[in-house]
Amino acid sequence: MLQKLKKVDFVIVAALVMLMIISITSIYSVTIGDPKLDGFHIKMILYYIVGFIAFFATSLLDYRLLIKYATYIYVGGLGLLAFVMFFGATKNGSKGWISLGELSVQPAEVFKIILIIFLTYVLVRKNKRQLSFTRDVIPVGLLAFIPFVFVMAINDLGNALSYVVILLGLLWIGNVKFSHALIGLVLGASVVVGGAMAYIHFYDDIKEVLGDGPRAHWMGRIDPWLMPEKSDPAGAGWHTYNAKMAIASGGMSGEGFMEGTSVQSQRVPYTYSDSIFVQIAEEYGFIGSSVLLLLYFILIHRMILIALECRERAGPFLIVGIVSMFLYQIFENIGMFIGLMPLTGITLPFISYGGTSLVINMASMGVAMSVKLHGKEIDEDLPEPKTQRTTAKQSLV
Repeated sequence: MLQKLKKVDFVIVAALVMLMIISITSIYSVTIGDPKLDGFHIKMILYYIVGFIAFFATSLLDYRLLIKYATYIYVGGLGLLAFVMFFGATKNGSKGWISLGELSVQPAEVFKIILIIFLTYVLVRKNKRQLSFTRDVIPVGLLAFIPFVFVMAINDLGNALSYVVILLGLLWIGNVKFSHALIGLVLGASVVVGGAMAYIHFYDDIKEVLGDGPRAHWMGRIDPWLMPEKSDPAGAGWHTYNAKMAIASGGMSGEGFMEGTSVQSQRVPYTYSDSIFVQIAEEYGFIGSSVLLLLYFILIHRMILIALECRERAGPFLIVGIVSMFLYQIFENIGMFIGLMPLTGITLPFISYGGTSLVINMASMGVAMSVKLHGKEIDEDLPEPKTQRTTAKQSLV
């Protein structure tokens, strides 16, 4: 065990510690003195302790065991999603939580790493130079579509979209044909652009069809992005408008620790969780935001280096899935507060308050570290042709 620990990438560990410091101080800034939120920074410290335990535990665990039992893990994850769909607790419009006393678990967050492990298992077994659209791409897509439907049914758009991004990343390294990837990209862009134009043009008709029931929840998320003049001034529109103003007021160096006018006055809601980037941008400015993005870049860069050094094919697949997951979460969380993306309930990795999200992210980093610790060991029980390992690395490049 000590020999394994000596091989741990301490650049990644240092970046995680820096993110922990940013997270705890940011949460302290916006929760101290609030009787409902006071003490959240202490809870976040405890979550980080559990998170680092999860990180080192999964680092020492041979990731090939996860691949070996991937089917059972996937089925168990679907069971959790089905359970929460019928019996889950509702928070912020999403029925996606399992309450365990004072603790709450969000299965949709847990399923992200489950999906990465299972799709890696499926794609590695293909052992083909290129994926066939009918025999490979469609079946793999259906395996990701099932949890996507479950999570959409509980109004969790943010996590549902993360499954799509994970699928696309793994199909890419799985060596999907370039023509298929290009066609998919064009079709996807056409659907997004066409859907946005149709939403704007037929806005009143769509609103009439959806009515004022639970389905109107989706319009409240999309309006600040596409139709800000139509958005509810007391709802999501008020949220995104104040977030933009707070980010802009931060300037180059920010207003200072605990000096952010918008976040301290709570004009921006959930600054300790989903909206925590707004606090960082307002109080630390462009410089503080850049430092945060640099830390993310370091994590992703180090993970890609680990994937390139791996001698076993499943390792790079796991890395690409984890990188895809983090890139989506970072882009979506920051993008929704500067008008680039619709408002969704997605957390900022390693920064936002929340136990489930943090522990899963730390465990995901542990899986990446496991690839570093065990990926240079060739398992004689799982032989694979040299051409397949080369193909995976070429896909990364």
